[in-house]
Amino acid sequence: MPLMKSWVESANAPDCPFPLNNLPYGVFSTGDDDEPHCGVAIGDRILDVTAAEAEGLITLSDIPLFDVPFWNEVMEEGPAVWAALRARLTALLSEDSDERATVEPLLVPMAEAELHMPFAVSEYTDFYAGKNHAVNVGTMFRGAENALPPNWLHIPIGYNGRASSVVVSGTEVRRPWGQLKGPNDAAPRWAPCARFDIELEMGAIVGTPSDGPITVQEADDHIFGYVLLNDWSARDIQAWEYQPLGPFQAKATATTISPWIVTKAALEPFRTDTPAREVELLDHLKDCGPMLYDIDLEVTLAPEGKPATTLARTNYKEMYYSAAQQLAHHTTSGCPMNAGDLLGSGTISGTEKSERGSLLELSWGGKEPITLDSGETRTFIEDNDTLTLKGAAKGDGYTIGFGDSVGTVLPALADPFARG
Repeated sequence: MPLMKSWVESANAPDCPFPLNNLPYGVFSTGDDDEPHCGVAIGDRILDVTAAEAEGLITLSDIPLFDVPFWNEVMEEGPAVWAALRARLTALLSEDSDERATVEPLLVPMAEAELHMPFAVSEYTDFYAGKNHAVNVGTMFRGAENALPPNWLHIPIGYNGRASSVVVSGTEVRRPWGQLKGPNDAAPRWAPCARFDIELEMGAIVGTPSDGPITVQEADDHIFGYVLLNDWSARDIQAWEYQPLGPFQAKATATTISPWIVTKAALEPFRTDTPAREVELLDHLKDCGPMLYDIDLEVTLAPEGKPATTLARTNYKEMYYSAAQQLAHHTTSGCPMNAGDLLGSGTISGTEKSERGSLLELSWGGKEPITLDSGETRTFIEDNDTLTLKGAAKGDGYTIGFGDSVGTVLPALADPFARG
């Protein structure tokens, strides 16, 4: 599909992340109006869809859907309404639209807007479904012969995280305290995390609720859209706590998502197949067509006051299990899924060192320091470092962008349990 031209000229540049082909959904506020509104990114502008609905330019239901500062109401309406909304937005913003004069006053300069959480997170599940990452981590801790757990090639492994930990890009992240025990420690100790890390992931947002098992195809139909997702990870806390039930406090500090929901419809031209299987999957997890997406991903690290260094570049198509497979597996127990459920893909790493999506892998557990462009080195994140996740799908003369997922790590608080 080629570039779809808009009367918003900035949307027509090949490297603009928000062309008419994209139309991602977010929530914003401005200095003139502190009340957050739902908006759609187009070029360097945001279309205020809350105002557009109030003025009768967008009518999707007998009741307002955009009078709340989140997109969950639209999600719950289902795929037919999603398609109708996209068609209406396209008609309003295309270069041959005869409604420009009415729509143009509802555009807000993106540079003047503050972006908020685009949806209310109902539940959050994080998966461990990137094979290259799983092999790297397993090799570090168990050796190459036992890198993958016995179940890994059969099911997408995951854990239920904290919806309350999910924050929007730009939110600062505080280094956590935790219980640590190193190999030479006789007993655990209480200290700030010393091995703080990121995980480069994609997040899939469930739009259509379910109450019982659904197929992979049905799961794909239930997904509303995607965001970039940084699953901040306290590796030293995790090393001590994770057996036998997996991550807990190590993953509860924060999960940062990009501010715009890129719809599944915008990503359709970029579908690609999941990889060949070493072990045949059971029927309920088998692919029913291309379920992954060709999305270029990048991680940068910027020390305080210094330029950013690119740590890694990879692609979402490196995943072993798609979001649709993850969602289908999630429902097999009869687990109800809600509009606004967030599924983290798991760390996305390629086969080369430059494609590893976490510092744990890049520094090989801290044994191989990373040299930044500033000349400094890192094994894990230091205080006041800013980590940025970027993502884009490249089309025929256009780019589908997500907006960056950015977080700066603040120093740990004074011991919250110290007795003076």
